[in-house]
Amino acid sequence: MQRTVILDGATLTAQALSDVARHHARVELCPTSRNLVQATRAYIEEKWLNDTAPLMYAFNTGVGSLKNRRIGSEDISAFQRNLVLSHSASTGDLMPPDAVRAMMAIRANAFASNRSGVRVQIVDRLLAMLNHDIVPVIASKGSVGASGDLAPLAIMSAALMGMAESKVRFHGEIVSAPAAFERAGLPATMDVQAKDATALINGATASLAYAVLAAYDARAVLSDATISLGMTLEALRAELSCFDDRVMLARPHSGQRRIAAAIRAVMCGTERCREESRRVRLDSPAGGNGARDRAAFEPRIQDAYSLRCAPQVYGPALDALDYIDGILATEMNSATDNPLIFPDAAGAYQVISGGHFHGQYVAQAMDLLALVMTDLGAICDRRTARLIDPACNFGLPTNLIAERPGINTGFAVVQSMGTGLVLENVALCSPASVISLPAKGNTEDHVSNSCFAARRTRTIVENTQSIVAAELLVAAQAIDLSDAHLAAYALGRGASAAHRVIREKIPATLGDDRWVHDDIEAVRSMVVHGTLRRAVEAVCGPFFGAVDLPA
Repeated sequence: MQRTVILDGATLTAQALSDVARHHARVELCPTSRNLVQATRAYIEEKWLNDTAPLMYAFNTGVGSLKNRRIGSEDISAFQRNLVLSHSASTGDLMPPDAVRAMMAIRANAFASNRSGVRVQIVDRLLAMLNHDIVPVIASKGSVGASGDLAPLAIMSAALMGMAESKVRFHGEIVSAPAAFERAGLPATMDVQAKDATALINGATASLAYAVLAAYDARAVLSDATISLGMTLEALRAELSCFDDRVMLARPHSGQRRIAAAIRAVMCGTERCREESRRVRLDSPAGGNGARDRAAFEPRIQDAYSLRCAPQVYGPALDALDYIDGILATEMNSATDNPLIFPDAAGAYQVISGGHFHGQYVAQAMDLLALVMTDLGAICDRRTARLIDPACNFGLPTNLIAERPGINTGFAVVQSMGTGLVLENVALCSPASVISLPAKGNTEDHVSNSCFAARRTRTIVENTQSIVAAELLVAAQAIDLSDAHLAAYALGRGASAAHRVIREKIPATLGDDRWVHDDIEAVRSMVVHGTLRRAVEAVCGPFFGAVDLPA
């Protein structure tokens, strides 16, 4: 049954926004919000659509450096239309459809808070576009994230208006906006009137759309990275005492303790991460040396940092996500255009200019998310590197080659792909929010750079999904190669579930090399679509629940 999301300006969540953006959940306006929006608009039309009304920015004045120019009431509609035309200045690659749909839903939700003064018809048009899957085609680059994401929002608004220049995605095609509306049985065009376009194009809403989806995906990939960690722990027969809750309570950060609890759940029941299993020597066709062979019999005591310090690296990422999600939840349920309209005690309304369109909250949150996701990817890649290295993998064959080393190369390049993505992330994650240049004749003398910050962070999260997929694929191969000697030692319940799901789609490479591109993409699809998470959480319970911390 299709989910319906009710927009009321106050309760939109990341899950609901993802459902709208990616799964085409139906969207409706809360009846109470509808009544309030209509009441505010009725006052505007009765009191302010005349030439004796006080000057109100971007309502009956120009914008930016033209803020002192009064717009006559007979010209307001033309002014609003011209705002859309003049602000449609974006370029570059196209915004992904899910980000565009998220942007439209966020904008409609902002209007539902009844601070913008738009006509309710504008909200209804946005919702009709979402419900009919009419998705504007929008170039992604050019916003400075200060007076909002003006250019992408202007192109969205042009599509809403049915401008002939506008293109949309509709039923798998890119067509003109008027044609899509006609095919959907909706009016082909729509005028904008006082405050409509001003409100539509104002606010860092493209930034926020990218940001919410990136943070939503980042929390999911943190779960998958916990699963990939568990599989590597199994493959290397690691020491698990470092994840003991007593250890976590000695330095009781919430995030690291919750991570350690999730690791223990994934590893529950493991017999491979015990001293008896470590005493088993793995014979491999890759050959070995005495030092490596002896290592299989030596007490482990403790492991390398990429294994032992996972809670201390993942924990800050989880705590950061909690902070970021709080920022984004507030942003999703805020009025972010300018000026805003407020009722007073006497039943009248006031217009107040402010700066909620500025995207600094989003930009700084995305800088933080970029940093923690880059580091998460880096530690996953270091574990993948250990798995293929006979100096570090406790008896597994070089590059995890099953047979005929030399003729076969194994998983070395799967691992180096991860390293390449880590390097890309490192280059991308330098702070964007501190880069500010004045724009628009120095009217916007401090900008947030939020749209780039959020677009860049989406790329980092996507790269990290692939890095985690590489670890999952390589760890599954390592587990299979050791099965001949360790079959009597059970995997933990979470790692076992993940291994089973992977092997249902991808066979182990037990002979010659395979076309690994498709294998990587198959595991990456499991990460993106939550296949592994659902299977593991079905046997382990949900990850990252709250913990009781000492007073």
